[in-house]
Amino acid sequence: FKEELILFTYLHLANEQKLTQALVDNKVISIAYETVQLPDGSLPLLTPMSEVAGRMSTQVGAEFLQRFNGGMGILLGGIPGVPKGKVTIIGGGQAGTNAAKIALGLGAEVTILDVNPKRLEELEDLFDGRVRTIMSNPLNIEMYVKESDLVIGAVLIPGAKAPNLVTEDMIKEMKDGSVIVDIAIDQGGIFETTDKITTHDNPTYTKHGVVHYAVANM
Repeated sequence: FKEELILFTYLHLANEQKLTQALVDNKVISIAYETVQLPDGSLPLLTPMSEVAGRMSTQVGAEFLQRFNGGMGILLGGIPGVPKGKVTIIGGGQAGTNAAKIALGLGAEVTILDVNPKRLEELEDLFDGRVRTIMSNPLNIEMYVKESDLVIGAVLIPGAKAPNLVTEDMIKEMKDGSVIVDIAIDQGGIFETTDKITTHDNPTYTKHGVVHYAVANM
């Protein structure tokens, strides 16, 4: 890098120690789009990206639940006589909310977990009670993850590494052919087993019988 260069772009440095150190060593003035906040705490430059990623995550998850893509062959909306697919979304921010909108549109049974009680109330009102809203803690995460067909990781701590919320033991309890989509992989991911970033050319891998989708900046 040119010394004292001004760099204003999406950076996602939380999981990029070498890049961060290079920026520091070269005295680069770095402003990350994803950490620009308004006085109310909102993230105006990240919000559109989160909306897109959230909606894509459900579409991608539904695609990889198909048997020919390695999934268990579940139709999220079900059909008469066949139960709906179960979608669990961890994180009720912009990405999680938009993931839920698409999952509901497909007819799935949707659960959103979040640590903020006020946000859960807002989601309850937004979706008119059509989604299950649950406090996010290790016990509840384990309970809902193991029963899910599709789990979407949508947790964001601005500028920080994503918390590791879903352990490998929890993944082992999931059904064979179920799918996880880790939107938070840009920030390190919330699943212990999403230990590598994938690409659109090779978007998934299977571990403990669970299809993992971990494409950064999807």
